Amino acid sequence: MLQETRLHRIRALLTRLNQVSTERIIRELGVSRETARRDIIELEARGLARRVHGGLVAIETAAEPPLTERRSTQTREKRTIARAAAQLLQPGQTLFLDAGSTTTLLAEELHALSGLTIVTNSLQAALALSAGEEDQPLNNQIILLGGMMSAGAQQTRGEITVGEIIRYRADVALLSPVGIEAGNGASSFHPHEAAIARAMVQQSAACYLLADYTKLGVVSRTVYAPPQAISLLITDSGGEGDALEALQQTLPEVMVV
Repeated sequence: MLQETRLHRIRALLTRLNQVSTERIIRELGVSRETARRDIIELEARGLARRVHGGLVAIETAAEPPLTERRSTQTREKRTIARAAAQLLQPGQTLFLDAGSTTTLLAEELHALSGLTIVTNSLQAALALSAGEEDQPLNNQIILLGGMMSAGAQQTRGEITVGEIIRYRADVALLSPVGIEAGNGASSFHPHEAAIARAMVQQSAACYLLADYTKLGVVSRTVYAPPQAISLLITDSGGEGDALEALQQTLPEVMVV
């Protein structure tokens, strides 16, 4: 198992438990005591946890990185997930897209398709979907939701945006969560992002989550979709172990690409 995968799984344990012992790391990851010790030292060196006698304790959760930073991480995995999601869609469908990093990449894939109605609060997704020469007809109908803006957010949000969402009924909500965990479901760090995702789920016949392996087993600050509201999880092959297995046992369908 790669160290980055081990570190992610330890952080997922910390997210759920707030503290984790060396013994539990050894048991959960199936590693030696020396490997667990090295991973504990590495997490502390990165400022992601604090080492204490017998294990680790969580450091207070920081805000989610901005979209521009998130788009530069796990790009290959996110692109693979986005392409797999695009292949599941059919002309005539109405879709919700949130403003996550993976759904922004999905918008680039959807640009080549036709016959879709795509409703989104993401400026970057709307720009990707409408790319082309001026006055060139679009393959799909693109609806950019109105709402409040904030500096650098690249998305609309707030009561106006949620109010607009409930005017529509979609076939599929395609969402990119901060975390997805078998017991809690999908979550986001910012309450305003969770409110938009929650409204999209409620107004859709199906909910597809697009989440790379670093999101598995993670519970962020605000839960917006319980496991029973999730139709499909699309993730990449970097995810392995307890978090993925629990999701496969809980959700109706998990696609590993």
